[in-house]
Amino acid sequence: MQLIGGVSFDNLKVDFSKAIERSRGIADKLSKGIAHLLNKYGVKHETGFAKVLAPHKIRIEQKDTKKELTAQYILVCTGARPRELPNIKFDGKKIISSREAMTLQQQPARLAIIGAGAIGCEFADFYNAMGTEVTIIEMLDHLLPIEDEDCSILLERSFTKRGIKVLTKTKTESVDTAGQGVKLKVATPKGEQIVEADLCLLAVGVTGNIEGLFEKDAPVAIEKGHIKVEPNGFATNVEGIYAAGDVIGPPWLAHVAHHEAVYAVEKIFGVSDHTINYRMIPGCTYTHPQVASLGLSEKKAREQGLQIKVGKFPFSASGRALAAGETEGFVKLIFDAKYGELIGAHMIGENVTEMLAELVVAQKLEATEAEIIEAMHPHPTLSEAIMEAAGIADGRAIHF
Repeated sequence: MQLIGGVSFDNLKVDFSKAIERSRGIADKLSKGIAHLLNKYGVKHETGFAKVLAPHKIRIEQKDTKKELTAQYILVCTGARPRELPNIKFDGKKIISSREAMTLQQQPARLAIIGAGAIGCEFADFYNAMGTEVTIIEMLDHLLPIEDEDCSILLERSFTKRGIKVLTKTKTESVDTAGQGVKLKVATPKGEQIVEADLCLLAVGVTGNIEGLFEKDAPVAIEKGHIKVEPNGFATNVEGIYAAGDVIGPPWLAHVAHHEAVYAVEKIFGVSDHTINYRMIPGCTYTHPQVASLGLSEKKAREQGLQIKVGKFPFSASGRALAAGETEGFVKLIFDAKYGELIGAHMIGENVTEMLAELVVAQKLEATEAEIIEAMHPHPTLSEAIMEAAGIADGRAIHF
């Protein structure tokens, strides 16, 4: 195989089981690290099944024992789990969730994925790279339907070029698990098709872990499968009971859950009164190329009637990207036309998830396009594309 810069190799071999083993090893190490931190800071912790009995009272069920605890405050952070469809249910063998997809002992030759959000696309990317024949099915118009359309369309092209079969505007009618593999009946714009695979990964979202969590004396309000809380307050309708993270609903992102939990505790004890701007949540999709975003897409901004300026700089014009052989993608910035406020950022390309934090800080500090342009970016770096995109939006482009 010939790579860039005259580098070549032969007989590439991929050990699927070793890759999965390494992945799980890293996850286990991080999990044990959390337990270590709890011990370090003197936080008592128990492992078991918890149930909220009433305000200020919970029960922990362990293997052979039950224990009741009382507390002035209860913070529920039970997370979420993969969601099923009414006509398609997990069996853990042929119809799997992301949990099984991360721990398969044997690599499937063919994999069908229902749902093209971040989870579906990330698994499509991984299994394709491992050599699996992948078909990804999405009911909406594009992959990553909540992202800016320019990013979604480029990712579709990239996936297709790599041999991933992309079926958008396609509804999965049923999954037949009889026989050796699976057969998906799908309704495409061109008519009904049958997609055959060894396994089907169902990746259509998540639902909160709330089943059996509250007894009748703790009637916490539930809305659309998630715990309902006060906006930015994290208090439920029951005195002394709070909730944060995936269990309270979208966006289902680890960094959002982290900030919500920290802010919930700070609010409970009156330490501070931080709030979260849910209009400006950074999002990352770890495909190849990566996708990173913040704030409004161009389409959403125009639908809201906002007057905007858009700057889009391709990595094909970036010296650093050219040197690395990673020219696929772009940086797209959206600014309020009147005040220059950054209201959206959308990037696709190599390592763009590492570039997003600059724009999160810029937006938090209310930086304008002029200030981003005038902030000296080092050369040669991929991050220069941010400065260049701002320059295009403001009519001050030099290198494009």
